[in-house]
Amino acid sequence: MNVSDKCVNMIKHHEGFVRKPYQDPIGLWTIGVGHLIGDGKKLPKAWDKELTDEEVDELLYEDLQRFEDGIERLTKVPLTQGQFDALVSFSFNVGLGNYQASTLRAKLNRKDYEGASNEFPKWRKAGGKVLAGLVKRRADERNLFLS
Repeated sequence: MNVSDKCVNMIKHHEGFVRKPYQDPIGLWTIGVGHLIGDGKKLPKAWDKELTDEEVDELLYEDLQRFEDGIERLTKVPLTQGQFDALVSFSFNVGLGNYQASTLRAKLNRKDYEGASNEFPKWRKAGGKVLAGLVKRRADERNLFLS
């Protein structure tokens, strides 16, 4: 399964579309649409440049492939397009390891779709702080999951 254009646009909206390296809310070096540069801790000189729109999109679609594959591998129940999109957006933000260890995934794999949807709002912190942007993103992901 592949993400829909709706999902790609939602991820771009929440992650932002930035052509130059920047530090995210927890201080990791990022570029494009949430693309982590190396391990995120140090900015290599090679990344001290501005990307074109095409290069940003190319990085995004490369990253999305990993998350699409991860959701398919880690989720053992049938998904609608909206559910798949929401899970890819979620894992794109929190990481596949966190999705794998989450109660959201555990409930989903027990076919508790409603219980899984109620887990999205719990993932609203970064660096130990509740972020308004994450509150909004989780609401959008939950709505997409339920659509």
